[in-house]
Amino acid sequence: MESAGENRLKLTLHYDGSAFFGWQMQREERTVQGEIQSALERLTGGLGTVIGAGRTDRGVHATGQVAAVSVPERWSAEELHRALNAVLPDDVWVEHVDRVNPDFHPRYDAIARTYEYHLGLVGEASSPFHRRWCWPYGDRADPAILQQAASELPGTHSFERFAKAGQPERGYQCTVMSAAWEPWETLGLSFSITADRYLHHMVRYLVGTMVQIASAQRPLVDLTELLHNERTELETSPPAPPEGLFLARVDYPEPANKAGPGTHSTRSTPTP
Repeated sequence: MESAGENRLKLTLHYDGSAFFGWQMQREERTVQGEIQSALERLTGGLGTVIGAGRTDRGVHATGQVAAVSVPERWSAEELHRALNAVLPDDVWVEHVDRVNPDFHPRYDAIARTYEYHLGLVGEASSPFHRRWCWPYGDRADPAILQQAASELPGTHSFERFAKAGQPERGYQCTVMSAAWEPWETLGLSFSITADRYLHHMVRYLVGTMVQIASAQRPLVDLTELLHNERTELETSPPAPPEGLFLARVDYPEPANKAGPGTHSTRSTPTP
């Protein structure tokens, strides 16, 4: 949170998660938060902690992660933007830096997040220039059935069966605003899902289950039962690999995107 003599800045980030042990800082391992924190301390000399909108797991990427930090007021958004990109490693890039309200919190102020998952359906997806950022599954999945499965997801459901770890204190209900499979270049399909919240590994379990359904390894009715019958004994399919998953966008109410008169609104709508 901003105090006297500080600017509250919002960072929109891209990163290749291949070489990171997730977002959250760890003592022994390389993380995205750790790299950004180190760069900020090097530039500003400050001890403030950079806070992210979400904790992406090991191997997961981002083209729209949002973070916030309070820095000495001598640092404008434009100056910090240039300086960070000059010192950050090649697998992290800052798309935008915007000044926001002093009380802006990237996690608690978010009203929705969008994740995307890349599924390779042709041989070229196994190329070393693609496989780090997708699941090179091959041509075994039927796109029409994938789309039919995705159409089951919008609405408010219990996603307890699609979670690696429980969150009993917050419950298991999530509201999905949209979910669909779309063409991904010439390589396959990209699954896009927007929801108010997510459970641990939820998107990967959803993708893994939909892909098995589209590969005739289980019926579509299984997905319906997993979503609507809390007493079912059915289990999800194994989670899809993390390499194909991207945090693509974080949405905020319009007032949270402003720092007052004379400043421009921030945005967090990059596309992967």
